[in-house]
Amino acid sequence: MLFRDAREAYAEHLRLERGYSPQTVRAYGSDLADLERFAAARGVSDTSGIDLALLRDWLWDGSQRSLAKATLARRSASAKTFAAWLDRTGREVGGGSARLKAPRPDRTLPRVLGVRAMDGVLDTVQARAEDGDPVAVRDVAVIELLYASGLRVSELVGIDLEDLDLDRRTVRVTGKGSKQRVVPFGRPAQHALADYLARSRRVLLERASTATAGERASRVENALFLGARGARLGTRTVYGLVSSLLADVPGSGPSGPHALRHTAATHLLDGGADLRGVQEVLGHASLGTTQIYTHVTIERLRDTYRTAHPRA
Repeated sequence: MLFRDAREAYAEHLRLERGYSPQTVRAYGSDLADLERFAAARGVSDTSGIDLALLRDWLWDGSQRSLAKATLARRSASAKTFAAWLDRTGREVGGGSARLKAPRPDRTLPRVLGVRAMDGVLDTVQARAEDGDPVAVRDVAVIELLYASGLRVSELVGIDLEDLDLDRRTVRVTGKGSKQRVVPFGRPAQHALADYLARSRRVLLERASTATAGERASRVENALFLGARGARLGTRTVYGLVSSLLADVPGSGPSGPHALRHTAATHLLDGGADLRGVQEVLGHASLGTTQIYTHVTIERLRDTYRTAHPRA
């Protein structure tokens, strides 16, 4: 089977049968498109030529181009699952791909804000909303919910009104693989959301008359969070908001919404939550993914020990 035809069929499989998000499908497609170009340069245009030797050469070529270990690990996984799908569906594929190995990615600890730093972020966004500006009031609800529930930004912007239960303080979100889960949040987030719904959302919805045709087309009236011109709030806007809030907060690492997700998970563990419960809140498929936060907690404990103990 021609490589290009197989790659397109595999993308359809991931999208329709596996229910992967568009971002995940694009990531697989990018890896396999690069493999296709590499194979074509070596005279391989058919999937029967995808064997262990070709895949090893492809990864080695990536390492020579100084690709990160995490990128090489992802490429290895993309190629192995693609080859396994080809074999499982009766399409021709070379042998040995299951033995493909990639460098283990370096495991870096995520950026986590301390409790005082997080309180400062919340104070800042609340101060911006003191004059009642509808966008600023919305931003308070966005930050409170991100921190309270540890949501991914894609999950947050996809929330509809019917997904929110203010009385029970829960929200239903759709995570990776189109899997739904119900996540709790606390009273501060409840109050911020109620204030946003009472004072801000209707104003933002009315601004849709000034939006462009594309923005009007993307506006969904049952969306919980709206942008400044009435369209559903976009991920880029949330990234910009969080980055601006974290710009002056000490600490290294990414400053996007995921930093608040990391912070929420770590603070839950610091407060006594069990690992399995945090896994359910975050929507991790594997407990191993959640375990990174135990390392964060241990490192924070070590730092406290070194600072406070006279024999450290």
